[in-house]
Amino acid sequence: MNQLTLLKGNSGFELPIEGNPNWILKREAGYSAVQSLVAAAGACGGYVYQHILENSKIPYRFEKIEATYETSEIKPEPLTKISFIFYVDVAEEYRGRAERSLKLVSKNCPVIQSLDPKIEVIEAVRFVD
Repeated sequence: MNQLTLLKGNSGFELPIEGNPNWILKREAGYSAVQSLVAAAGACGGYVYQHILENSKIPYRFEKIEATYETSEIKPEPLTKISFIFYVDVAEEYRGRAERSLKLVSKNCPVIQSLDPKIEVIEAVRFVD
């Protein structure tokens, strides 16, 4: 079993990080819990995509991930959609394979698999030079 301890700090709940400032989990002072969830899904998806590219022998340089999300207007405003764009430098001859590999990301990312199935998750790649 894994465990995290969230501390009640002056600005909200905090996730301690050894040797660094605590990560504040409150929108007004850091990242909201929903933003943290979206970021965790994006990071997990990025690591999975890198692993897929490496296993597929596709040379790449990963630049960044842009994440957007939508929430319902009905309180308490649950997530309804998350979109990720992976910015990756891949040679032209590998781009088709790199794009087709995206379909494996959600199937292999434990964070995305843990989301409510009603939340639509979209992955896309944008090739950079």
